[in-house]
Amino acid sequence: MIRQLLAGIGIALALAGCKQDPVTADPALWHVVGSRGEEAWLFGTIHAAPTPIAWKTPKVADALARSGTIMVEVADLSDEAKIASAFNALAHTEGLPPVEQRVPTAQREGLDALLAERKVEARDLQAFETWAVALTLARPADDKDSRNGIDRAVLGAAADKPVIELEGARRQLAIFDALPEADQRDLLRAVLTDAEALDGKDEDLAETWRKGDMTRIEVETRTGILADPELRKALFTDRNLRWTARIVTAMNQGQRPFVAVGAAHMAGPDGLVARLAGAGYTVTRVP
Repeated sequence: MIRQLLAGIGIALALAGCKQDPVTADPALWHVVGSRGEEAWLFGTIHAAPTPIAWKTPKVADALARSGTIMVEVADLSDEAKIASAFNALAHTEGLPPVEQRVPTAQREGLDALLAERKVEARDLQAFETWAVALTLARPADDKDSRNGIDRAVLGAAADKPVIELEGARRQLAIFDALPEADQRDLLRAVLTDAEALDGKDEDLAETWRKGDMTRIEVETRTGILADPELRKALFTDRNLRWTARIVTAMNQGQRPFVAVGAAHMAGPDGLVARLAGAGYTVTRVP
C-alpha cells in the first residue's frame, strides 16, 4: 500500500507503453445521501496498476452520469511539467547530509540495492530532502504502471463536468515537506523496509481493488508508513478530515460530487465512508 499511497502524490510519471486489453473489475462504490436529498458518490481508486482495468462498470457509469461534479486529489495529472516543477521547488535544500547517513546502518545495503534498481545515483539525491528521496525511491520501477491509474481514467471520463481539486500536487507535496526530519526519515526507512512490496505486491493490490475487497484494503492501511502514528496523522487522518469537510460543502451546495480518491481513504473508522456516516449521512455501498 505504500506505493499506492505515494503514487498518488503528484510526481510526474511517463505514460508511454503498449496497449493491453483491460481486465474486468467490480470496484467499491458508495452512495451518500443527506436529510435534504443532497447526494455524493465515493469511489476509491488505485493510482497505478500493472495492467489496464475495465473500471467503468454499469454502476460506476450510472454514478458518474448522475453526478454534477468530479472531485479528485489532483486535477492536472496530465500536466507533468507543472507537477515536476512543484516537486523540484520543494524537494531541494543545500547542505544536507549524504543519503546513506539518513538511514540506519542496517538498511544501507538495501538503500544501495534500491538505488541500483531505480537507476539512481546517490550523489544525484544529495540535495533532495529526505521525504523527496523516499518518494523518488517509492516510484514504480516501471513508470508505465501509472498510465493505468484509475484517477487519470476518471478525469478522462469527466467530459464537461466541473472538476473540484481536493489538494493539488503542490499542496500534497507540501504535506511531506512539512514533516519533521525525524518523520521524513521514518518515511524513508518504511520505503526501504517494504522495498520488495513496492513492485512485488502491485498485482495483488490491483486484484484486491478489482474485487472491491475493502477488508483487505483496511488491513493494508494499518501497515508500513500508516502504522507510524505521526505519518498516519499527516498522510491519512488529517487529510480525510479536510476532505470530509469539502465533500459536505459540495453536497450542501447541490454539486452532487463523484469523489474519486485513493481507496485507502475509504477504509476503516478514519475513512471517508465512516466519517460521512458519523456526520449523519446515509452511506450505502452500491451492490
